[in-house]
Amino acid sequence: MNAVVRQAAAVLLCYPDRDFYERLPLVRAAVAETPPGEAREALTAFCAYAAGTTGLELGAAYVRTFDLKRRRALHLTYYTDGDTRRRGHALARIKEIYAACGWRLEPGELPDHLAVVLEFAARGDAVQGRRLLEAFQPAIELLRAALHECRSPHAAVLDAVAATLPPADEARREATRMAAAGPPAEDVGLDPFGGKVPLGMPVAMGGRP
Repeated sequence: MNAVVRQAAAVLLCYPDRDFYERLPLVRAAVAETPPGEAREALTAFCAYAAGTTGLELGAAYVRTFDLKRRRALHLTYYTDGDTRRRGHALARIKEIYAACGWRLEPGELPDHLAVVLEFAARGDAVQGRRLLEAFQPAIELLRAALHECRSPHAAVLDAVAATLPPADEARREATRMAAAGPPAEDVGLDPFGGKVPLGMPVAMGGRP
């Protein structure tokens, strides 16, 4: 069930272009086959909203929600590393995890985009994908809270994602701390790296060819 929810959420968090609307009926059908619960209810509601909204309207809402407000970024390392050089190391580490599992990114994709991480968890490596989502759970909770605050329909998709993860009490506490501190700033003149940025993710072997 988690794989279906995560794959559906990955599709629904993409920009609503022609491919999005072509895949939407398949997503709705797959979600309808999942067990009753918070995830199915949330995804069903968002699918109904998307189906009843024109691509122009949904696209404009998407840009307002995610592209123009950095506190609602879909790129998860922004919350943990901000616009620092350290973020580059975090992105490289995620790429290493994908490569070790045989997972290939599409041209132009950044590895920390939530939709990419969700698809990896659904179709790439379930164990490593779950660990990666759990490592970024505070960032996911921060984004989820921000979407609810602005009353975005996309908050329902984040609710569904949260339903596939462990109880979020600790993640919410960390999200509150992150929100208060804001995105990390660059330490000019200092070495902020300290080697690889730990994500709590061991390198895995095998996966999709």
